[in-house]
Amino acid sequence: MTTTQTLTQATNHSIASVTASGESQAQSDQGKTAPYRYAHLLPHFSPATYPPLTPFDHTDPGLRALAHSNPRSLLDAATGAIELTPNLGTEVYGISLARLDSDSRDQLALEVAKRGLLVFRDQQEFIDRGPDFYLEWGRHFGRLHIHPTSGHPEGYPELHLVYKDANATFNFERDESITTTLWHSDVSYELQPPGLTTFFLLSQPSTGGDTLFTSQFVAFLRTLKAVHSGIEQAQYSRTGKRGGIVRREPVENVHPVVRKHPVTGEEALYVNRQFTRRIIGLKREESDNILNFLYDHIDKSGDNQTRVKWTPYTVVLWDNRVTAHSAIVDYGESMERRHGVRITPQAERPIPASIDIVL
Repeated sequence: MTTTQTLTQATNHSIASVTASGESQAQSDQGKTAPYRYAHLLPHFSPATYPPLTPFDHTDPGLRALAHSNPRSLLDAATGAIELTPNLGTEVYGISLARLDSDSRDQLALEVAKRGLLVFRDQQEFIDRGPDFYLEWGRHFGRLHIHPTSGHPEGYPELHLVYKDANATFNFERDESITTTLWHSDVSYELQPPGLTTFFLLSQPSTGGDTLFTSQFVAFLRTLKAVHSGIEQAQYSRTGKRGGIVRREPVENVHPVVRKHPVTGEEALYVNRQFTRRIIGLKREESDNILNFLYDHIDKSGDNQTRVKWTPYTVVLWDNRVTAHSAIVDYGESMERRHGVRITPQAERPIPASIDIVL
């Protein structure tokens, strides 16, 4: 029996589970629950393994948008937009992501680069187009990343899933901490980490399970480099947690502490608690002190943060190069399902802030 089958059976017996429509699953006259609408996207843990990733050339789609006669024509067509905070995030209304052509997707990438985070509500058409469409969408923005340890829909290893319900969790979680907040930039240990990232929930708790985002734009520490490691994440799975699968041997890579965005030229802090391990060239105590100071800055800089509350059919896009994020696991007692899909195109190798970019 596959993991997907096991999860399907477990969730079909959970009357309190919440569907993507936001309504509790109704119990029929025979006492059975309705099938879970997105059962085909439940986590599967294939034993397939993959060789190390190889470098590739990446051109950000936002650069193409800069050459358009009106790089903001996508937003001009929106019925409205609200800045979530002055420094990070915009919620956009009246645009169907599923219907965007190539030029509009380029402009979307440019706007995500500028604002760090875009939120789109009422995107059922996008979500219901299914996994083949998700892959086509993601490939417009870069080479799709296959996560080395997470679950994915069966047959679609390029789609990273988050999943937690009353019976199971397949997320990276730390039980020993007093908080579930764990700021990170996705898979920053890769040589070429993700750029524009798309994420949405197929099922969400009636309350809780929000996602926090923070801007990492800074103008200091431009000369330092740090090691980012995927070893701890792999070891977590090798203990039997999160599905117990390691598809690709973990890697460590050295990235600048401050990176430069290839489209906007803006500089952003590029360290995070989950994957950054040490600063090159410093004593352990010196490295720890600087990194802890930076982590504290990320944790407590409320002026740079925003919080996304999930409603049915919401799609969020963020720029993994200039933001960090954290899920909030505050809904455990509700026993409700939280099931999400992340489409994760890789981008360029981080550009040090000291390098000039000709835009």
